[in-house]
Amino acid sequence: MKSGYRLFIGLAFFYAVVAVFYWKLGGEPLGVTAIALSAGFAGIIGFYLWFNDRRTGLLPSDNDEGEISDLAGELGFFSPHSWWPLVVALSACATGLGLVLGWWLTVIALGSLMIGVLGFTLEYEKPEANSHH
Repeated sequence: MKSGYRLFIGLAFFYAVVAVFYWKLGGEPLGVTAIALSAGFAGIIGFYLWFNDRRTGLLPSDNDEGEISDLAGELGFFSPHSWWPLVVALSACATGLGLVLGWWLTVIALGSLMIGVLGFTLEYEKPEANSHH
């Protein structure tokens, strides 16, 4: 993790410097904006990795004398049979396509995207079966 956040923080500073030079040398506004956004996005990822590194402490991948077996164990829960990621992906594609073809498709796709995100998020939330309130 340490190398990850150092890489992205370094990229954020690099993009910021490049954006300033590009702006000073008469670069177009769209290019300056794109490079500045790249700096911001790299900074966000770097901050996230730094924050998690500070919270989790030394990971086996950061230990020079660590073994592969140090990373063994449960990694988390991954849904083996969920259709919601497909709904979210298709809705996101339709939303982007709607920006090109027409706003009517964007509105429909955003509704579908909200339903997909809610379904994906709440897929394993089950109400209690015996509650008669």
